[in-house]
Amino acid sequence: MLKNMISLRKYPGNKDFAWCVSTLCGLGFVSNMPGTLGSVAAFFIYVFFPVPLYIIILIALLGLYTSQIYSKRIGEEDPKEVIVDEVVGVWLAMYGLPSGFFLPALFLFRVVDILKPFPINTAEKLPGGWGIMADDIVGGIIVNLILMLIRWLYLGGGWNLFL
Repeated sequence: MLKNMISLRKYPGNKDFAWCVSTLCGLGFVSNMPGTLGSVAAFFIYVFFPVPLYIIILIALLGLYTSQIYSKRIGEEDPKEVIVDEVVGVWLAMYGLPSGFFLPALFLFRVVDILKPFPINTAEKLPGGWGIMADDIVGGIIVNLILMLIRWLYLGGGWNLFL
């Protein structure tokens, strides 16, 4: 049963710090939809332990460094099993929002991450670890801004400015 859960791709030989951070200790190999799995894992972490901005920035910098090393090692520009970028993106999408917006943030982030509208698709074209991390960082920020705007319009009296 566990063998069926592990994706067809084999673990690369060197399970070092770069592998551990970029794939979340192999979680990126457990599903055929590693981005969704990483996003859901990040969601539950944030729900139970709201992550401060300085930790999000630290993980983003670690992700930039380790995903660059890992992707270069296996010879792929943006390996599917690298999911630290989804973690940072989901946390940015949820950051500063009330808990009632967490689930919409997760779903909207996944939509944006899959469709990659402008400027996310432009950020993805950056080289190496920059491209791996940048598209999800930009996506998370955009989702956060959209949800903050919706919150302001509907719950913060924003519509009163237009009436």
